[in-house]
Amino acid sequence: MSGNNQLNIGLIGTDSSHATAFTALLNEKGHEFHVQGGQVTTAYAGGSRDFELSISRVGKFAAELAGRYKVEFWDTPEQVAENSDAILLLAADGRKHRELFERIAAYGKPVFIDKPLALSLKEAEKIRQIARENNTMIMSSSSLRYAEALTRELERGEAGAVTGADCYGPMVMEPTQKGYFWYGIHSVEMLYTLMGTGCQYVTAMTTDAPGAEEIIIGEWDGGRVGTARGSRVTGTPFAAVVHREKRHAFVDIDSSPKPFYASLLEQVMRVFKGEAQPLDMSITLEIIRFIEAANESRENGRRIKLF
Repeated sequence: MSGNNQLNIGLIGTDSSHATAFTALLNEKGHEFHVQGGQVTTAYAGGSRDFELSISRVGKFAAELAGRYKVEFWDTPEQVAENSDAILLLAADGRKHRELFERIAAYGKPVFIDKPLALSLKEAEKIRQIARENNTMIMSSSSLRYAEALTRELERGEAGAVTGADCYGPMVMEPTQKGYFWYGIHSVEMLYTLMGTGCQYVTAMTTDAPGAEEIIIGEWDGGRVGTARGSRVTGTPFAAVVHREKRHAFVDIDSSPKPFYASLLEQVMRVFKGEAQPLDMSITLEIIRFIEAANESRENGRRIKLF
């Protein structure tokens, strides 16, 4: 650990925009939304050759980290784990997360795994098992869970319990990342932030028209219903309508000047420093199963039972 109780943070995967965004937030003390508690000092680039968005960005982002922030690059994830106090596993390719985590789990460093944790419940459960076997703390979440506008709405206890929610955002598809796992996960994470766990059935519908819309309907215990809806057009804004016992509220997720990922990183750093508990993995695993079931329903048109 560096001086002044600052954590040395290692990055694994520089093919995501979060690699440069998180580094800027941590390493630039003059940043408007500077996150305290550590700095990115070491990294492993990685990248997936069959994933165009990954392989086209990994070198560019790595060069920025090395040049602008003097981040030291290593040839393996294991070397990053050896030379850091905590790890941000940011590889854009969810197919790679179990393999990458398995290579560093034995080092016992706390790890944040960026969304999606995995592309199936089976893989997600394997990651949890590896973490338990190595007594390694892990956390995974979309940044939308910690969006300021959403957390402010949830703090308004006088409005009563949430009885339902309708969440909206982009649902751009990426062939290598299985349907809703690529961008749909953001709206689903918002939905779970509002509704909690306990979803029983999922039904998904889509259209093939230009600017096609996607809608996922979740049926929760107690008769509550929540939806995640979105467009396959890039740039669609995030929003939600929250139904509560005493009122309904529209939440413009983009209304806060603080980026979602800054709020996420603040929470991750609190977890890394032992000041907060990580998001319970049972929540993350249910989200993965929800998306898995939604993908299945999207393909066959059926109402799918989660468990």
